[in-house]
Amino acid sequence: MSVPISRLHVSHEAALLRHVSEHASRTDWCYMHADVASAYHPCFSERLLHEMLQTQERIRRNLAADPDPKAGIHHLVLASDSDVFNLGGDLQLFSRLIRGGQRGRLLEYAQLCVEVAFNLHRLYDDRVHSIAVVEGDALGGGFEAALCCHTIIAEEGAGMGFPEVLFDLFPGMGAYTFLTRRVAPVVAERMMLDARVYPVEELLRMGVVDMVVPRGQGRQAARELIRRNQRIGNALRAMNTVRQACNPVTLDELLKVTHEWVDAAMRLNDRGLKTMERLVRAQQRRAQAAAPALTLV
Repeated sequence: MSVPISRLHVSHEAALLRHVSEHASRTDWCYMHADVASAYHPCFSERLLHEMLQTQERIRRNLAADPDPKAGIHHLVLASDSDVFNLGGDLQLFSRLIRGGQRGRLLEYAQLCVEVAFNLHRLYDDRVHSIAVVEGDALGGGFEAALCCHTIIAEEGAGMGFPEVLFDLFPGMGAYTFLTRRVAPVVAERMMLDARVYPVEELLRMGVVDMVVPRGQGRQAARELIRRNQRIGNALRAMNTVRQACNPVTLDELLKVTHEWVDAAMRLNDRGLKTMERLVRAQQRRAQAAAPALTLV
């Protein structure tokens, strides 16, 4: 079943999500971190998450308007206009909410992340095949977003990992659910707690990543995959149904985990919060250094 869109947010600012719909190929391309000012921090801000949720709802409505039972597979591609895929949760927001004792607000953010994640995996029953194109580092929630997708295409040189344990937390917006669909639970737990940034070449050997391509060729690889998939659209729809029947991902499971994440976050001590804040400053310095080089492709 599709997850209901519970919180729609209207912003008059320039969009952070660039959405391109290609009707001929039945594909929606969603580029995070679009049209941003210099030194933008490419994380999952609430604003970006709301825009992703709105876009997902528009795509769902368009699919619902096509009642043909023999309609082919539809593709949803998640990529980035930044030099990284996504650096994860909004740590600056986390620190502020935790220090202020605002558990309800933190839970609201976490639930928003989970809704977006669930939609990436199962936007409209069996109709959608999602693809993550990882052209730069995907950390924390960025790694989780890629794992939500059915296919992960990564470019050489990118890294993916979970830094949350550095400030005594764990990745709670889908990491365990989706990573254990690709590797054994014991391996998933180790990856969630070792703070390593794994080269995508190693992740390919582990079965976490589906394809590694030369730098700059990720989007073209996605287009080629979409063309191949169009010939087996009926089979892919059937596999979506089989996967959900045999190893289901439910919104309820994701929400239970994220409630535990919120409880763990609210228990963080000052040492953990200071580490989190140091990571925020490091990410901001990285964004400032990269800002002059950002271009749209």
